[in-house]
Amino acid sequence: MDLQILTYLVVGATFALYIGIAVWAKAKTTGDFYIAGKGVHPVVNGMATAADWMSAASFISLAGLISYLGYEAGMYLMGWTGGYVLLAMLLAPYLRKFGKFTVPEFISERYYSRAARVIAVVCLIFISFTYVAGQMRGVGIVFSRFLELPIDKGLYLGMGVVFIYSVIGGMKGITYTQVAQYVVLMFAYSVPAIFMAIQFTGNPVPQLAFGSQMTDGSGFLLDALDKTLIDLGFSSYTEPFNDKSMIDVMAITLALMVGTAGLPHVIVRFFTVPKVSDARKSAGWALIFIALLYTTAPVVGSLSRLNVINSINGPENTGTAYTQMPSWFKTWENSGLLAWFDHNNDGKLQYAAGVAFVGKPTFDDLARGPHGERVIDNPSSGEIVNGAPFANEIYIDRDIMVLANPEMAQLPNWVIALIAAGGVAAALSTAAGLLLVISASISHDLLKSTFMHNISEKNELRASRVTAAFAILIAGYLGLHPPAFVAQVVAFAFGLAASSLFPVLVMGIFSKRINKYGAICGMLTGLIFTMGYIIYFKGIFIEPMAANTSDNWLFGISPEGIGSIGMCLNFLVAFSVSSLTPPPPQSVQNMVERIRLPNAAAAAHDH
Repeated sequence: MDLQILTYLVVGATFALYIGIAVWAKAKTTGDFYIAGKGVHPVVNGMATAADWMSAASFISLAGLISYLGYEAGMYLMGWTGGYVLLAMLLAPYLRKFGKFTVPEFISERYYSRAARVIAVVCLIFISFTYVAGQMRGVGIVFSRFLELPIDKGLYLGMGVVFIYSVIGGMKGITYTQVAQYVVLMFAYSVPAIFMAIQFTGNPVPQLAFGSQMTDGSGFLLDALDKTLIDLGFSSYTEPFNDKSMIDVMAITLALMVGTAGLPHVIVRFFTVPKVSDARKSAGWALIFIALLYTTAPVVGSLSRLNVINSINGPENTGTAYTQMPSWFKTWENSGLLAWFDHNNDGKLQYAAGVAFVGKPTFDDLARGPHGERVIDNPSSGEIVNGAPFANEIYIDRDIMVLANPEMAQLPNWVIALIAAGGVAAALSTAAGLLLVISASISHDLLKSTFMHNISEKNELRASRVTAAFAILIAGYLGLHPPAFVAQVVAFAFGLAASSLFPVLVMGIFSKRINKYGAICGMLTGLIFTMGYIIYFKGIFIEPMAANTSDNWLFGISPEGIGSIGMCLNFLVAFSVSSLTPPPPQSVQNMVERIRLPNAAAAAHDH
């Protein structure tokens, strides 16, 4: 069957499944819409949490990061998964015991302040919209390639699907939809990995293939990849700190770790289980489900890099004539995510270390050169870089690595169609969770709890759906104008969560002395510092104001890791301001005691 028809059928079938589940699990009350009626089984919630958390960054971009960064990409694996340990130990059971709908609601009651609630909502909106920008970019990438739609039309289609199953189903519908999406994305990720593991190493288990010998006799997988990259002038794949300093790697790992524990759309998942103990169980199950993908990602990244080199340079690294390149290369060219410039005018593609272009190509900039190549203005000089046998002529967006893998490896069409469905599932599952958190915060925390106390449940539910629809429109705009590649955008969101919400949640549970003045000042300090740093260096909302190099970074820490410094500032300001102002009321201190104590001890404490 033709690939495009097959892709439409597979992706269409998954869309129908998601919408069907949403209709079946339609939210009828605000409790259903916000927290699925607190009736989700821990195993089901663990699977839904894994899908909610394993976004387009995990499915589409993580292996691409690993394929380019090598050893240093371990910071993403350690940070994102390690954060779940913090979440399970420090936050999930206590917030579930508190028993409310949203994170701002906890902050409002713990810090006895409407202002604290409003600031928490502002932090949450910044975090969620930054995060959702990465998901919408992922949707656009998948649709632009596999459905051969322009990115804007693909985004509109994705927005429509998310609108239907999030607005109708609410958290109840999203929970069971995410279970289906987890199955789809894991199957889609694992099947190509198994095919490639067999193709390159003869070992069908990707996790074991990572340490296996190559079938072509070139040695162990990582040794062969190291040699190939060094011969082409790239840094060693297995040596640490080639592209990033040790302090930057540590800062990014910490920011991702505590950011994971502070992500509002992940935390709210633990409000959906029946009991406090189920919150810990959910976190454990989520780790198991996440590990299935995260232990597969390193081998996918490694084989992806080999796939690219072999496909472009040919077996002898002499380059491949453009006229002989397979259809996948030209199709990805048309998406604007792959491009080349013929430096030496020999009609061959050559991939090595160095920058093929000045600036990043976009679809509007691309034109055809004399040999049919894609070119943009101001090509680089084409000098031989780092001892490579020839100059680099290729631009590859790292977000295409997983999606293009099956085509590079010449896998069956049904595997390629499956990858498209998995990429869409990963992006939409997280987007839906984020949009619901935004909706709940605005309708429940601002409208119901702050400005319109007497609003009926029916009108609150209606307001939640209207807010969700409005948030989807903003998310679509961010998807059309993404600030960076998927995983980097997501890293920014984790940094914002680390610097704004995580400290006040931890201090709210484990310190009776932190008061509303400290919490408010700490949140504002962390958010403003981190957001300002990211904007200054990355130009998310304005043009960059400084060169984005480590020489200009504070302590050598990149925008992806600056959330760790923002977190420290948050803690420092909160403790300092609290020590200079009156302590919280005794009733609030008693509430902190009750949250931390087991149920029986808490009851005895009350008496």
